[in-house]
Amino acid sequence: MLKIRIIPCLDVKHGRVVKGINFVNLIDAGDPVEQARFYSDNGADEICFLDIGASLEKRKTMIDVVAKTSERVFIPLTVGGGINSIQDIRGLLKAGADKISINTAAILNENLIAESSSRFGSQCIVAAVDVKKYYEDWIVYSHGGTKNTGINAMSWLEKLQQLGAGEILLTSMDKDGTKDGFDLGLLKRANDILNIPVIASGGVGSLKHFEEGVTIGGASALLAASVFHFAEFSILDVKRYLQKQNIQVRF
Repeated sequence: MLKIRIIPCLDVKHGRVVKGINFVNLIDAGDPVEQARFYSDNGADEICFLDIGASLEKRKTMIDVVAKTSERVFIPLTVGGGINSIQDIRGLLKAGADKISINTAAILNENLIAESSSRFGSQCIVAAVDVKKYYEDWIVYSHGGTKNTGINAMSWLEKLQQLGAGEILLTSMDKDGTKDGFDLGLLKRANDILNIPVIASGGVGSLKHFEEGVTIGGASALLAASVFHFAEFSILDVKRYLQKQNIQVRF
């Protein structure tokens, strides 16, 4: 079994890390470069930067922040937000990103996933999917969680895998920032139909939630923001806890 990755997520808006609940009511959580370096020095397996306003504001992602971070951080860096073309992807990879997270652009032009995975390798392409539950199913949202696409989430996940995405960053908008735990039903359903890794995102608030993301949800990686940004517990706390539950992690 592959070792489970622990990934702090830095949602960035106007050059600052922010965090809210259900994608709204954002509060400042620090400088992105300094935050990334801190996590890199303290046990993170990867860093995820999401420029959450880029697609909605129709602008490019924060390439200067990526370049500065790559000079100071020596673990894989995933970057998403406002990425619409092969040129955008190439520029971010040159700036030091290791993986590119594509969300809204894939919905608007699904060929971007196929072309980018072909050119740069599927290991570089993370398909980010933001969803809300609707009765017994889930619907995909775009533009930083502001637009209901009407797309069935499970159908979209299968499509993204077929197009060549290397992994899925799956966020439950219902759970985001609530600290109620991951949407385990969503994760389990996704992992039942996919062969590529799924990163669990949205709702973690306790060490037990991390464990459940793996043992019940089947996630390959666990992403969190608030609990790390506001020092409720550290990444090493999470790893030590998971190790005690016989879940393999990297130290």
